Amino acid sequence: MSTPQTWLTQEAADRLRAELENLENVGRKEVTAKIEAARAEGDLKENGGYHAARDEQGKMEARIRQLKQMLENAHIGTPPASEDGTVGPGMVITAIIAGDEEKFLLGSREIASGDLSVYSEKSPLGAAVMGAKIGDTVSYTAPNGKEIKVEIKAATAY
Repeated sequence: MSTPQTWLTQEAADRLRAELENLENVGRKEVTAKIEAARAEGDLKENGGYHAARDEQGKMEARIRQLKQMLENAHIGTPPASEDGTVGPGMVITAIIAGDEEKFLLGSREIASGDLSVYSEKSPLGAAVMGAKIGDTVSYTAPNGKEIKVEIKAATAY
């Protein structure tokens, strides 16, 4: 199975690298200290602080793995703009969705900044608009089973 291609702006890549460095250095030390302090309290079976710290450690390590994988496989810069108006990852899409105009980023929430909605290419909406062209009308099935029509009005690089 191939690794998904992620486009990151330089700003997003720098932000994610800083988060990774913080988690690997400061975060790990803090969680280790919490675990040691909770372990010193005694009985581990009924020690809520110990279990909470171990849970926090697990989530932090998962985030570290996610960040490493994303940064390893990321393309830094902006995705090539489609000359023919084809929708692709890393683009800001303006569309009429169920009668309402909406503007959203197609891609990873990691690259978004500001209050722009983000939809993954794997989401029902993202999969429906992926590869469509400006002016096309596509549809997708919402989680509630309703068929929703989407008309692509614009697609620009983020």
